Amino acid sequence: MKIIDEEKLNEIRTSVDIVDIIGSYLPLAPKGKNFFGVCPFHDDKNPSMSVSREKQIYTCFSCGATGNVFKFVMDYENISFLEAVKIIADASGIVLDITNHKSNFEVKYHDLYEMYNISKKFYQNNINTESGKKAKEYLAKRNINDEIIHKFEIGYALKEHDLLYKMFQKKGFETRDMLNSGLINKNDYGYNDLFYNRIMFPLYNLNGQVVGYSGRIFDNDDTAKYVNTKETVIFKKGELLYNYHRAKEAVKKTKSVIVMEGFMDVIRASSIGLDNVVASMGTAITKNQALLLKKLAPTIILCFDGDQAGLKATIACMNELVNIGVIPQIIRLKDNLDPDEFISKYGKDAFLEILDNPTNMIDFKIECLKNDKNLNNSSELANYVNEIIGELNKINDDVLKEITLKKISNETGLELDFLKSKITKRKSKTLVKKTNLVKRNKYMKAESYLLYYMLQNKEVIKKYERQITYMPTDRYRYLAREIDSFYHNYQTINVADLISYLGNNQMLIDTVGEIISLELKDDCSLEEIDDYIKTIREYNVNYECDRLTKMMNKEMDSEKKALIAKQIIELKMKEWENDK
Repeated sequence: MKIIDEEKLNEIRTSVDIVDIIGSYLPLAPKGKNFFGVCPFHDDKNPSMSVSREKQIYTCFSCGATGNVFKFVMDYENISFLEAVKIIADASGIVLDITNHKSNFEVKYHDLYEMYNISKKFYQNNINTESGKKAKEYLAKRNINDEIIHKFEIGYALKEHDLLYKMFQKKGFETRDMLNSGLINKNDYGYNDLFYNRIMFPLYNLNGQVVGYSGRIFDNDDTAKYVNTKETVIFKKGELLYNYHRAKEAVKKTKSVIVMEGFMDVIRASSIGLDNVVASMGTAITKNQALLLKKLAPTIILCFDGDQAGLKATIACMNELVNIGVIPQIIRLKDNLDPDEFISKYGKDAFLEILDNPTNMIDFKIECLKNDKNLNNSSELANYVNEIIGELNKINDDVLKEITLKKISNETGLELDFLKSKITKRKSKTLVKKTNLVKRNKYMKAESYLLYYMLQNKEVIKKYERQITYMPTDRYRYLAREIDSFYHNYQTINVADLISYLGNNQMLIDTVGEIISLELKDDCSLEEIDDYIKTIREYNVNYECDRLTKMMNKEMDSEKKALIAKQIIELKMKEWENDK
């Protein structure tokens, strides 16, 4: 049962223009009757996403992503369908309350989310008690005041080892779920809390729900400075970015996001008014995280720790971003300091000054490549130039290439034209939707062409109802049934509304994308439609005749053989009469 009925969904969808909505997330350029942009759903470097104002849908001709305005916002923002509908409703001034809605995933793992919600309140309450006084004093010494503690929901795990476990027991949670949460451990003596006598920093998912913790020592010499929650079904480090849910709003204003390594760096940055900051939480940036950053802001600034480990992390993150067509800017901090330490030592103004003057990625790489090279040595100079050429060949920015080549020409004395000749000419990708690469026989063509015109014309749907009993290809058959069902419910056909109607059936949504990307002519005669139907029915008759023939060949009884032969003849005669 849907929370919002189809009529309300259609009202909300038609209240906006998909070109305006997608255009607010990424640049779109008109081309013919559609608009094109770089697809945010794969490592796209050339504009391969087509947005149709006429049909109010988008389709990527490279990765196959397809949908209406709800689907785009849902996938781009990494939110549920209803949350995406709410965003569109708000944009058009339509009142919609989805406060009590939970996704299927949240429902399935309700107890895990609830345990983290309870633990968060427990730890927050502890830090404001007499027992949490020393933890609060420690934070105060690090210039983390009550406002920051409240904003980042920092708490304290008491010294006793099983308080949270006992609380979960009283709440009726299953022991299995407690262990799966990562908050409770089992040893030879029973069950204990993972965290005790530590300052608790909550870790969040993309929607701002607490799904993990990092607990810090503050009053002893425990070698484990931080203890972190293990990965669980609701906590996957490589798919999250710390502070993402808060940074989203700030990024809309600044159009830039600053990437740091640790959550303390983010907290310190926030203390000086920088909220457009996220952190990788100390792990190497994954492709998923890089795609999140790409969707988050047009300008990405990397500000990792100033030591050698931070340099390696900067280069690794930079390379991951370049692989998906993003050219980040770089900040390197002096004295091997991390951002938290730098801001604490040199202050807000010093950090903001550095932030206002980031290094271009190519200039940064040039400095790295130049390091430890003797450019008076011909062999080392040649290696240096070749490495720079290799880096330039990875990017699409022709202006940046030109500027860099001029610098290298002036620095090395090599002719500019010679350097340009070493740049690989990038071939523009032919936009071919991957599903179209499937080899189509004449029957699949007939099915897909018929579906194309079913999406355009209700008269074709009526013909399908009357004359087609079975589509050979599974996904085409299922889609045809859904189109027919949609038409019967609403007495009309609209691709954008059909996509909402299909809900979470990704296979059928992808099939819609495959069909509409065929880009057949807008008008089709009834004779052509009849030809598609005839071809599909020919397949069905041939298939049934083949099946009966195999059955007849195996049959030993002559009378039964004759009956099967008669069925085959009747099938062929019936088809012949229909074709007249």
